[in-house]
Amino acid sequence: MAPVTSLASTVDQRIADALSAALPEAGSASPLLRRSDRADFQANGILALAKRLKGNPRELATRVVSALTAPELIADIEVSGPGFLNITLTDRAITETLAARAADGERLGVPYAERPGTTVIDYAQPNVAKEMHVGHLRSAVIGAAMVEMLEFTGEKVIRRHHIGDWGTQFGMLIQYLIEHPHELDHRGGSADGETAMSNLNRLYKASRALFDSDEEFKARSRDRVVALQAGDEQTLALWQRFVDESKIYFYSVFDQLDMEIHDPDVVGESGYNDMLEETCRLLEESGVAVRSEGALCVFFDDVKGPDGNPVPLIVKKTNGGYGYAATDLSAIRDRVGGLAASTLLYVVDARQSLHFKMVFETARRAGWLSDEVKAVQLAFGTVLGKDGKPFKTREGETVRLVDLLDEAVERATAVVREKSGKAGLSEDEIAERGKQVGIGAVKYADLSTSAARDYKFDLDQMVSLHGDTSVYIQYAYARIQSILRKAGDATPAAHPELPLAPAERALGLHLDQFGEILAEAAAGYEPHKLAAYIYQLASLYTTFYDQCHVLSDDNPAEVVANRLFLCDLTARTIERGLALLGIRAPERL
Repeated sequence: MAPVTSLASTVDQRIADALSAALPEAGSASPLLRRSDRADFQANGILALAKRLKGNPRELATRVVSALTAPELIADIEVSGPGFLNITLTDRAITETLAARAADGERLGVPYAERPGTTVIDYAQPNVAKEMHVGHLRSAVIGAAMVEMLEFTGEKVIRRHHIGDWGTQFGMLIQYLIEHPHELDHRGGSADGETAMSNLNRLYKASRALFDSDEEFKARSRDRVVALQAGDEQTLALWQRFVDESKIYFYSVFDQLDMEIHDPDVVGESGYNDMLEETCRLLEESGVAVRSEGALCVFFDDVKGPDGNPVPLIVKKTNGGYGYAATDLSAIRDRVGGLAASTLLYVVDARQSLHFKMVFETARRAGWLSDEVKAVQLAFGTVLGKDGKPFKTREGETVRLVDLLDEAVERATAVVREKSGKAGLSEDEIAERGKQVGIGAVKYADLSTSAARDYKFDLDQMVSLHGDTSVYIQYAYARIQSILRKAGDATPAAHPELPLAPAERALGLHLDQFGEILAEAAAGYEPHKLAAYIYQLASLYTTFYDQCHVLSDDNPAEVVANRLFLCDLTARTIERGLALLGIRAPERL
């Protein structure tokens, strides 16, 4: 099926054609349309055009109306105010456009991007041998949603999980494991995620305690770091055990988040080790980086410390060790040169914005980024508790991500169980729906907030059936599925000849905007705009459901079919929209 042109775009083009006919000197200028309270659309770009042409905007608007002939599309058009055009579409045009969308299968008439490229998206970056906490939530959830949204628009997306799998702490851990070789053994077979993390936590605490109390062990640990960096075979083998053990845990958490993480996409800090020295050499030879007090640094005119002195990006330390910048710059080289990326998207905490600003500028100076290749940080804010402070346990410790997810599922399961009477769900079904609703609630609370903003983690609000929550949207979807099941022999079918009630028109016009909203949200890396669209769609459906009885015996068969058609297309749009956000849409709740 061919993509479907939205009604807004169609009207915009018709007005542009009328402008060209009424006023050839205006060229091909097309006024911007926006939704109007008094009509379906309002053309307000004529005012700017009239100002440019030094003409009277109301006279220009009147000439456009005279030249505009589109009776099959426009039911009414009037000039208002200083030169606005209030435009009301025909019911037939709305229904026919929706029918074309419904006929386009899973894409719902949404076109692919005109010039798709290749985006490497860096997200979900846990640290080896460390527990995932609430701070890891946003990168994973936002990044996974952006992957789905970009791929749906036709972009080639390459996932990268830049895990923290290198550093001095591994000398301590590896040395302890050499001296206590059975610490990572699993009795009774392979470990699950909780067992893996328990083993790692126990080993880390024991090795840290020994490191802090035993100078000889500390010295051996530092020697082990040197062996690791030099590629010693035994040391690397034990390092790999830590990575593998951590992956068992990572993948169990991502599975609980209903996210797929594939092993080839996990390219951590260690993946760029062989490039670090060359990266430093290229930067120094090009003059982008210079030696300062023994370190290799990049300086910036606009980055200064409190004392007014320049704060550099340290690529290589005075002792010869590599800074995070060396790894990040090597990753850029690999992603641009090796993966042919046109866009590098980093879903990283806003507190690292200065670091990435300096890294990107350094890469531009070195020629690794250009006008054809851009790097963008999708910076996100902090997860806060109900008190508006960073989310902590009562003891002041960072909240474990698995505990947070478990509680969300527990709360959601209670909601599902309370409402499950009419749906006739079994205990197994309640448990399954509880996971889908609970995890969906956590994701939606994050994604419905602009990424740059902090947000409060309030489970009571998240699993509420009322207000802007995924639970409200999921129950709207389940309600539609219930209606479609009860319809029996009645089949959803579009009837363009029928007049539409106000609630039907509002629902239909919103359905038609799905593709445009998705394109805008994907291009701007703003999943909250898609979340807002889906919530409004569920709200408009609720109004439609209240005002337009679907299966009433008083309705003629064609009215029933047309309203079932609106129900079906709404359900498909909700399901597709939620899926792009990584959220399930259960058919029974």
